[in-house]
Amino acid sequence: MSNYVNFVDFKTKTIVFEQTFKNIDDILHKDAGCGSELDYVEQTSWILFLKYLDDLEKDRATAAQLSGKSYANIIDKKYQWTVWAAPKTKDGKLDHHKAMTGDDLSDFVNNKLFPYLKKFKTSAESADTIEYKIGEIFSELKNRIQSGYNLREVINRIDELRFRTHAEKHEMSHLYEDKIKNMGNAGRNGGEYYTPRPLITTIIKVVAPKIGDKIYDGACGSAGFLCEAFAYLKSKKSLTTKETEILQKRTFYGKEKKSLAYIIGIMNMILHGVEAPNIIHTNTLAENLADIQEKDRYDVVLANPPFGGKERAEVQQNFPIRTGETASLFLQHFIKILKAGGKAGIVIKNTFLSNTDNATVAIRKTLLENCNLHTVLDLPGGTFTGAGVKTVVLFFEKGKATQKVWFYQLNLNRNLGKTNPLNENDLADFVRLSETKADSDNSWSLDVQALCNASNNYDLSVKNPNKKEETALRAPQAILEEMRALDEESAEIINSILELI
Repeated sequence: MSNYVNFVDFKTKTIVFEQTFKNIDDILHKDAGCGSELDYVEQTSWILFLKYLDDLEKDRATAAQLSGKSYANIIDKKYQWTVWAAPKTKDGKLDHHKAMTGDDLSDFVNNKLFPYLKKFKTSAESADTIEYKIGEIFSELKNRIQSGYNLREVINRIDELRFRTHAEKHEMSHLYEDKIKNMGNAGRNGGEYYTPRPLITTIIKVVAPKIGDKIYDGACGSAGFLCEAFAYLKSKKSLTTKETEILQKRTFYGKEKKSLAYIIGIMNMILHGVEAPNIIHTNTLAENLADIQEKDRYDVVLANPPFGGKERAEVQQNFPIRTGETASLFLQHFIKILKAGGKAGIVIKNTFLSNTDNATVAIRKTLLENCNLHTVLDLPGGTFTGAGVKTVVLFFEKGKATQKVWFYQLNLNRNLGKTNPLNENDLADFVRLSETKADSDNSWSLDVQALCNASNNYDLSVKNPNKKEETALRAPQAILEEMRALDEESAEIINSILELI
């Protein structure tokens, strides 16, 4: 009976959270300062973060009281949520006499609250504290909600949410992921932010990081890989105090170039339970590979670097194999920054396996000679909503040359899309077979020494020898997806040729 009650309670919270986010989007849609889903997520995020921080402080104060210790609040009294955002009467209702609204609220937030929180970056003891991260967040963000009345409505909605129990925090982080996904589907630069979570969890299962590993994503976006790796490691066993500290402070590392993705990534990790994420706001590719030393290296790399981008000549000079293709530069970076024996799971365009331009051939050669590329997962079109390109996942270990590559071609009996996305069940067979690298209708092995060498440009094309000839006609959508992918591949080849002229 108790399990049933807990399930009903969990579902009720889910509905409440979902409805709250919908109501907030409706409010922000009316505000002149918010023009897209990206703005909705950004503005919801900073308010949500301050409410979460208030609940975190309450938890810390309670824990200190139970152990007979005193607790000093991070946030000064006048800037605490219960004072400026949601002052309450004795019966627990919003005190409308004390709660600011309209221009008074906007003036306080813009001219007092944000400057106060921004100062934490310089006053914090070190960069690995939540105080420092508060300062970073509010140095990068600004309040875009122009109407103080709309801001009051959003605050009131968020104040209804609680983040005190484990279940509440879990559901909050889950729904925040949905918000990020919607941001990714909203266009503009969104596709760089969101990787399908079922794919991320699958990559992590196959790479299988362990507590004590330093895990890195140099193109972390909304920090999906780092958040899921944290959840994976937390769920493996009951953690000791020392292991908890290792996970909190010395396990997860990320870099992100774009301001919004950087801030969303930090807040996403905090909402998932990592209090002071080691995420740096920087252009990873601006780092010269020759400057990377042993102390800079990581045990595990998990990443989906942006594909299709073009980097300037001065950035290309940081790499031994020069190319304008962003993903190819990132792959060089990841190989270099891995420790010997380190493991990686990297998403990249499937054209990387077969393109014949000099740079791609050279990078494939480097990968095969310096790393054991043991597994390639070939994903169907539509895996990345709106991306219009086919991708593969490269799984490799650094330190010894590749002898044999095991391929798995994910063949689904449906077309993937926004209303029919990839799920973990789709990938269950891949995870199961990856342990033994067995052959099946969808999997096979390639002897690299015999079949992949300089004479054929180290070609790793995905050609399933076990797949039976299809007799049924393909759906029009599948044909159009392939045509679009071929057009993009042709454009890429033409651009490569133009670069040589």
